[in-house]
Amino acid sequence: MSTTDIIILISAVFLLLPPLLTSSSAPTAYELLQQYNFPGGILPKGITGYEIDESSGKFRAYLKGTCSFSLEGSYQLSYKSIISGHISKNRLTDLKGVSVKILFFWLDIVEVIRDGDNLDFSVGIASASFPLDNFFVSPQCGCGLVCHDELENPSLPLSSM
Repeated sequence: MSTTDIIILISAVFLLLPPLLTSSSAPTAYELLQQYNFPGGILPKGITGYEIDESSGKFRAYLKGTCSFSLEGSYQLSYKSIISGHISKNRLTDLKGVSVKILFFWLDIVEVIRDGDNLDFSVGIASASFPLDNFFVSPQCGCGLVCHDELENPSLPLSSM
């Protein structure tokens, strides 16, 4: 190998090295929510990807399939495989793909607003407010926050049954 070949090879390595070293990976959907002042737990575990137009706030988040679970024994939630809407600081609007069962009816959650230490969920005709700390952990499809693996992991405290 000539000196010129070695210089070209070293130059090529240095030109290719910066892209390999820089970590320009996009934040997860849960981290993106935090950038807009929302806890990641308003989305269930299993988001496979998302798209966002940062200029308009329009977004889409993707699950492998539909997802449903119960929270606090009284609220049933359902997520479609595509969740969409608009996001801005402290506001999720024009939501599509998230529903809550109230009595015998499924109603679409159309808006979520962060108001201090609370999240206000609106179904259009009514809204309910919940403490922010209820949403620090993402629920799991099928079992919510009380999943079977808790019973198999002795380091986790058991809920009283």
